[in-house]
Amino acid sequence: MTGPSRPVRPARPVGPADLRAASAGPLTLAAQGFFWCGGEERILPTGPVIRGQMYVEYWIPQDLRQPWPLVMVHGGGGQGLDFLGTPDGREGWAHWFVRRGFPVYVVDRPGLGRAPFHPDILGEMAAPLSAAFLEERFTRPREFPQRYPQARLHTQWPGPGTLGDACFDQFYCEAGPSQADLGQAHRDTRQAVAALLDAIGPSILLTHSAGGPTGWLAADERPGLVKSILAVEPAGPPFSNTASGRLSWGLTASSLTYQPPAATPEDLALELRPPLRRGTVACWVQKEPARQLPRLQGFPIAIVTSEASWKTQDDHGTVDYLSQAGADVEHLRLEEHGIRGNGHAMMLELNSDVIAALLSDWLARKGLCQVRNR
Repeated sequence: MTGPSRPVRPARPVGPADLRAASAGPLTLAAQGFFWCGGEERILPTGPVIRGQMYVEYWIPQDLRQPWPLVMVHGGGGQGLDFLGTPDGREGWAHWFVRRGFPVYVVDRPGLGRAPFHPDILGEMAAPLSAAFLEERFTRPREFPQRYPQARLHTQWPGPGTLGDACFDQFYCEAGPSQADLGQAHRDTRQAVAALLDAIGPSILLTHSAGGPTGWLAADERPGLVKSILAVEPAGPPFSNTASGRLSWGLTASSLTYQPPAATPEDLALELRPPLRRGTVACWVQKEPARQLPRLQGFPIAIVTSEASWKTQDDHGTVDYLSQAGADVEHLRLEEHGIRGNGHAMMLELNSDVIAALLSDWLARKGLCQVRNR
C-alpha cells in the first residue's frame, strides 16, 4: 500500500545565490575524488562478481596542515552522507575538518550508500528503518520520555523531527537497511578498512554508532596504522544483542585478538558490573583477571556521548570494557563540556560545529593535530 504522493524537498533553497550567501568562504582543495577498496571475488552462475567493496570519497585541502588523515565511518542504516551535510543544509563534519587542514576520507561501508548491495552476494538484508523508529530514536525522542530518562533533554534536532518536515525527510531519504548477518558485515568491514589503511597509511578513525566496530576491527587488523579512534556513541555496550546479531566478541561480532588468546567467545568469562551513575544501566565486563586487547593499546581512544541519546545510559560499558582490556580510553560526555541537548545523530544537529571543535580540541590535547581557525 502506498500513501499520497508527496515529493521530498530540500530544507532550504539550493540555488547558486543561496549557496553563496550561506557559504563560510571558499573550500580550497588540492584534490577531491573517490576510489574503492576491499571486496573479494565470488563466482555466480553468471560469472565472477565482486562483493564487499567499500566506497571511499576523499577531500584533500590545499592548506594541508594536519599530520594524519581523518577517516569518517557512518552508522547503521546511514551512509557517508552523514558527514557531508546536515538535514537543514549546513556544511557537515567533512567540511569542518577539511577547513582546519585535515585530509578527510568518508566511507560508505559495504552494502550501504554507494557501496552496491545484492542479496546473492551480500546475503539477506535487515528490515528497512521506519519513520516512527527514526522519530522516536533520533529526531524527537523528548516526546517519548518513557523509552529512557534522558529523552526529555533533547533539543538540538533542526525542525520538529516529524515525517513531512523537510529536515526529517532529508534525513529519512538516506536511511537504508543493513546486512542481516552482523558477523558477516563485520568480516566484510574488517577486510575493507584494512585495505583502506594500507592505501592511505596511519590515520585517525572517527566512527559513529554501528560504524563503531569498524574502528576496533581496523586496529585489530592493522594495529600500526591507527593513530587514534574517536568513537561517537559506538555500537554497544559489549556483548549486547542487536537486530542483526550479538556483539559476541565484546566490541564486535567478528573475532578480536585477546591476550591470553580466546579461541571462541565462550572463552571470555563475564560478569555484570552495576552502574555507578544515576540514569545508566549495568553492563557486561570480563571477570578478573581480564584478557587484554593488545592491538587496541598504545593510542588514545575517546568514547563520545551526548546528553539526550539512549546511548547515554550504556556508553560507559564500552569505556569500562576497553579500560579493563588495557586501552587508553577517555569518556567525553558532551554535557560535561557545556554542550547540551544532543541526540544520537549529533553530527546532523544544530550545534554540530561546536561538537566538531570539541573533538578537534581533544585530538590537539593528545598531540594529534593543531587547532587553528575555530
